[in-house]
Amino acid sequence: MFKITLSRSALAGACMTLVASGAHAAEAAGPDHVSITWMSVTNIYYEIGSLHILTDGFISRIPREEFYGGGGGYAFTRHSHVPNAPAVERVLDALGGPTAVSLLVTGHSHWDHSFDTATWSKLTGAPIIGSKTTCLEAMAQGLPEDRCQPIFGGEKLETGEGAVMRVVRWNHSGDSNKNPEQHQPVELCSVPTPDKETGGLRAGVAEDFPNGGGNRAFLFTVDSKRGRYSWFYQNSASPADLSVSIIMDGTDYGAPLENLKAAMRDAGLDHVDLWIGTGGIAMAKLLVPVLKPKAFLPVHWDDFFAPFERGVTAPYADAELEPFLAQEKIKLIKPHQYMDKWRLDATGIEPEDNEPVKRQLGFSDEGTAAR
Repeated sequence: MFKITLSRSALAGACMTLVASGAHAAEAAGPDHVSITWMSVTNIYYEIGSLHILTDGFISRIPREEFYGGGGGYAFTRHSHVPNAPAVERVLDALGGPTAVSLLVTGHSHWDHSFDTATWSKLTGAPIIGSKTTCLEAMAQGLPEDRCQPIFGGEKLETGEGAVMRVVRWNHSGDSNKNPEQHQPVELCSVPTPDKETGGLRAGVAEDFPNGGGNRAFLFTVDSKRGRYSWFYQNSASPADLSVSIIMDGTDYGAPLENLKAAMRDAGLDHVDLWIGTGGIAMAKLLVPVLKPKAFLPVHWDDFFAPFERGVTAPYADAELEPFLAQEKIKLIKPHQYMDKWRLDATGIEPEDNEPVKRQLGFSDEGTAAR
């Protein structure tokens, strides 16, 4: 069981503590590794000792033809939708049941990231951290207000087990000219109103699921007895304004790239062991000089309209990015199938067997195991 407390300054700086019952951060060393599972899209499941974090967790799928309008074609939807709770519960059962998730995290609040967050919380009782918009969406789906804690960037979460998560205020892909409704930082102002007949919400990015003030990225560090290891996670990004401050309602939340540099300094890092992210070659050229990652795990490259149960429909490939990574001596961790799993520790990242979970979800395929 975990408890979240947060105190915040007038400028939304924060000191957040995530503490296991009876644990004391100053006394405990972190686990010697983290197990990282890619569950599709940007859904990443971290097992850090007894702390199990699910980021995003989008399992439901909404058909592509439901969306229309705006520069990206995702501004509006033709009908309201409800989460596919049985599908979420099936995945949860494969992970080990309700106790398998102790914290839910969303990077931003578009439907393909936060649509199922409230459902995961209902099934597990796990608290949520994310944007104000994520919290309002969760309340619209029946969760109490105190189940979700808004984060704004600059927060530092300590687990009591030597693991620390720093929140980095970030941006969303696209740009202000091509798809402003998708890219510009927008927060909901109030709890969305569910459809009277279906109880569902409108999933468009200009409806009930705006991005939530841009995005949140996360820098993780774990100090174990065998040494420190670290990773950085971002589920969207734009090279167009990565160095431009995010300003909302008169508050300057800083430029994403500068926010990342500040988090790296605060963590005492000159590199990370793993970068989990999006953006292709354009983002890599901006982030690699800052992160200096030893390895890269791409996310959000798969089909997020195809049913989750179908698994990966086409192999990962990026003809521009792959040679750049090789040139920079960055190990490419190439996912092959949903629920691929890796072990990261102070010596690096290696595949980890996840065959029982894959078999239960119908993804078992010895020929496409993580490697």
